[in-house]
Amino acid sequence: MPNFDLTGRTALITGSSKGIGNALARGLAESGARIVMNARDAETLKAAAADLRSSGAGVDTLVFDVTDPDAVRSAVDAYEAERPIDILINNAGMQHRGPLEDFETDAFDRLMRTNVNSVFYVAQAVAKHMIQRGRGKIVNIASVQTALARPGIAPYTASKGAVSNLTKGMATDWARLGLNCNAIAPGYFDTPLNAALVADSAFSEWLEKRTPQGRWGNVEELQGAAVFLASDAASFVNGHTLFVDGGITASL
Repeated sequence: MPNFDLTGRTALITGSSKGIGNALARGLAESGARIVMNARDAETLKAAAADLRSSGAGVDTLVFDVTDPDAVRSAVDAYEAERPIDILINNAGMQHRGPLEDFETDAFDRLMRTNVNSVFYVAQAVAKHMIQRGRGKIVNIASVQTALARPGIAPYTASKGAVSNLTKGMATDWARLGLNCNAIAPGYFDTPLNAALVADSAFSEWLEKRTPQGRWGNVEELQGAAVFLASDAASFVNGHTLFVDGGITASL
């Protein structure tokens, strides 16, 4: 199906050395995209890039901290001088758990910088180039916590709600300039970020009962949504948050 073909497109995926970001890099590569992998740790990123190249994918790397706006702009502008970024997936994020009444302000600020500020920094840096070309795809990674809350993660819930609303704002400002700006809201997936929850048998039992599909998600199950939103098949989709959650937000 040619509308889903990403051949000739270049996709920057933040936080793509492991977890969901790595799975999305693989999915877009399988659909023909050249991948620009990003992480803060150069050695970890080098190993992840080598692994992806072994599958035949075209892969570049950009080492920068998504919470540093100057580093973001410098890296994006330098890469754009050589090759246009057609697709951006803002995936980098973090979790910090704790009772809201005792939640440390430094931890709150760090979580917001990582989960919200970075989405703005990277999207703005990439969008300035996309706008000049009159086209581009931005996909932000939100969460099932965009719509739901659980005890102990109120700041994370706030950050992912902000990502969804920021996505709407991006579409409102940039759709007329040729950009498609959307978000994916994953449910509960077996990732390094969720390792403690996966290992908690009581939580896993609760989750399996709470989720209509009755299980944790596999990160590969996010690839189709990412390819769709990054492709011409989603040419008239803008400002939307697509939940990929096994039905958890549809059921009481």
